[in-house]
Amino acid sequence: MKLDLTEKSLPVYEALASSVRLHMLRLLADGPMNIKELAQAVELSSAIMTMHVRKLSEAGLVVTQMAKGKSGLQKICSLAVNAAEIQFPALQTNKRRLSYRVEIPVGHYSDFYIEPTCGLATLDKVIGNFDDPRYFWDPERTNAAILWFGKGYVEYKAPNFLLSTQEPKELVLTMEIASEAPATNNNYPSDITFTINGRKVGIWTSPGDYGDYRGKYTPEWWSSHTNQYGLLKKLRITEEGTFMDGLKISEVTLAEVDIYKKEWTFRLSVEDDAIHQGGLTLFGKGFGNYNEHLSVELFYTEKN
Repeated sequence: MKLDLTEKSLPVYEALASSVRLHMLRLLADGPMNIKELAQAVELSSAIMTMHVRKLSEAGLVVTQMAKGKSGLQKICSLAVNAAEIQFPALQTNKRRLSYRVEIPVGHYSDFYIEPTCGLATLDKVIGNFDDPRYFWDPERTNAAILWFGKGYVEYKAPNFLLSTQEPKELVLTMEIASEAPATNNNYPSDITFTINGRKVGIWTSPGDYGDYRGKYTPEWWSSHTNQYGLLKKLRITEEGTFMDGLKISEVTLAEVDIYKKEWTFRLSVEDDAIHQGGLTLFGKGFGNYNEHLSVELFYTEKN
């Protein structure tokens, strides 16, 4: 049996992650056994043993067949493999991963539609008035280092510097983000949808709008009763799917987001049909805990 580091091999790794099932495989290495014999050998009930056998069978490690026994039909279990090999990705110097990275200040959005509560601020002051979406088109908004809204979306564009001799492998969107609650509330979930080039790639639920302590970089003039910091999140779109901090959130792959477009469009939204409509806050350089702009990074390899 050949295994690798992709998700298709996970059932095998999960099946092996049990001392009981490892014991069962050692027993079956000596020859086939029925469910009752296995159960007695590991001191479990036949019902529990059936569950373990099913796990091993689904992983392709064990095969079962029905046979006549003294008291009727019985399920006989046998090993399906005698060896397993894990293949790690080969290190290829001519396939070294390179990247293009673009930083986007939070005020450099290309489009928006938002509903209050909302607002934006530079490092020195609030732009316009709270809860008035018109100020999101104020010319000074390009200097904004934080923005927030209750429902709707903001949209950003980034150039695609990929050349025809380069093959894209992974697109990463990094941001400090949180919900948007009246004042602050660390327990205020919000379903935030991420869309790339018009394709929805996944939803992540922000746990809250954080204000239990001041953000590390939040300006001194900023009220202690308002959004202080967020969570640093990495949205990754790969050839295997879309992930948030390593956790898969959808099956959408690089090939499905029109990755070869000359410019990319990223939308962050709180949708009308979201179960948790808790708003969205974006922190840029000079606010929050990480002192970073929103950034987009494309990893690629050189084609042979």
